[in-house]
Amino acid sequence: MSDNQPRTIAPDALPEVITRYLTAHRAHDTATAIAAFTREATVIDDGKTYEGTDAIRDWLDRAAGEYTYTVTLTGAEQTDATHYTATNHLEGNFPGGTVDLRYQFTLGDGLVERLVIEP
Repeated sequence: MSDNQPRTIAPDALPEVITRYLTAHRAHDTATAIAAFTREATVIDDGKTYEGTDAIRDWLDRAAGEYTYTVTLTGAEQTDATHYTATNHLEGNFPGGTVDLRYQFTLGDGLVERLVIEP
């Protein structure tokens, strides 16, 4: 995979740290979700950037309480050893009611260094 072109993988082939984060996020388990990130991690979601675990914890807590929704993992891709994308389908009481989001992960030292969430 040296050409940096993503290839489709089975969702269960995602690295354990990504699966752990996605499961915890879906269950609104902030403590387990935050443990998947490096101390200096960055999350970009809805046009906003959250840097460091304190800001990410606040973002996770806010996201858990703002809307009620279900999340279904619908696909996964791997670009290289540190870059993965998980596609999730969300349905809930947020504006629009449904959306497919790409969770683009960059890993470092076995943890999430960067997460970008976008349609």
